[in-house]
Amino acid sequence: MSASEFSFKIIHQSRKSRARVGIIQTPHGIIDTPNFVAVGTNGTLKAIDSIMASSLGLQLMFCNTYHLMLQPGTDIIKQAGGLHKFIQRSMPLITDSGGFQVFSLAYGSVKDEIKSRGKKQHNNSIIKITEEGVLFRSYRDGTKILLTPELSVAAQKDLGADIIIPFDELPPYHITRHELENSLHRTHRWEKRSLDAHLHNRAGQAMYAVIHGGLDKDLRAASAEYLSRLDFDGFAIGGSLGKTKQEMVELLSFVVPLLPREKPNHLLGIGDLLSIESGIRFGIDTFDSSHPTRCARHGLLFTSTGMLKILQAKNRDDFSPIDSLCSCLVCQQYSRAYLHHLFKAHEMTGYSLATIHNVAHMIQRMADYRTQIMNNEL
Repeated sequence: MSASEFSFKIIHQSRKSRARVGIIQTPHGIIDTPNFVAVGTNGTLKAIDSIMASSLGLQLMFCNTYHLMLQPGTDIIKQAGGLHKFIQRSMPLITDSGGFQVFSLAYGSVKDEIKSRGKKQHNNSIIKITEEGVLFRSYRDGTKILLTPELSVAAQKDLGADIIIPFDELPPYHITRHELENSLHRTHRWEKRSLDAHLHNRAGQAMYAVIHGGLDKDLRAASAEYLSRLDFDGFAIGGSLGKTKQEMVELLSFVVPLLPREKPNHLLGIGDLLSIESGIRFGIDTFDSSHPTRCARHGLLFTSTGMLKILQAKNRDDFSPIDSLCSCLVCQQYSRAYLHHLFKAHEMTGYSLATIHNVAHMIQRMADYRTQIMNNEL
């Protein structure tokens, strides 16, 4: 892969923390870091299309290989000319391996899994985990599907995202040290097989390794050490990060310094506002999360003064914008009263406008963080 296709350059390192400003170069454009990555599970953000997302300045969008494999199928997307053309997006894309969805569908969400202490959910989508891969049932029609590292990479080649993720195992939060260690070793073998398959045909794509090990610092260190020796283009921090913000902060403060400074790093599935600011201070470059778009659909709007609950009665006759400091098209054109009305009337337009605003807010917030880092204020 030539430097013109994928590269990472650090522009400034803060003198106050490990926070840094950088530029990731990809075949579909640049990503200014640190940056927020909105999740478009099925090839679209919920409630807005790719063209609108790009017009807002969303530099990197996350799509889920597992869901796209099952519907419409990566073969269909390949026939369309790849995921960029299929969804009409000219800016960078990142796809995951499919492993997260396979395991999360079996164990439920992280929150559910913690509460249920590791018991599998009733849907029990995983049939068997072997050295070869994972045999699971499609949540759509029950069809048995074998997902291996090689098949995951092949699917991501069909999709053609700029950044791809190797196949990994997501063990449940409540697991013994011995089970966690076995899972980590298998994940390392799967990631090496994924990388080998990728290197046969880079196809202009970069691959990020995924650091695992749960809350065990020795295993996290072993994961970082092993994967850093391989020819990955960047690193993602995955697996269980704890059940409290404090546990996550302590883990990140330990793991991030272990990663090669000259390569970008990504925090998988974490994107709430407090976690992002903490992660930036430790040197995380990109964060993916559905949090802002999910909040939008529930009428929770981000503002410069905190969260606005648009369904509250006080917004019924409030004709001010969502945020007077926001320059997004929603704040420039519509009032809180109008958004309140749309949500009360269950109009789809309300969800779209709220999503546009929250995504725009995250884009501006990340730009503000980059400015603070450049000024050594963060």
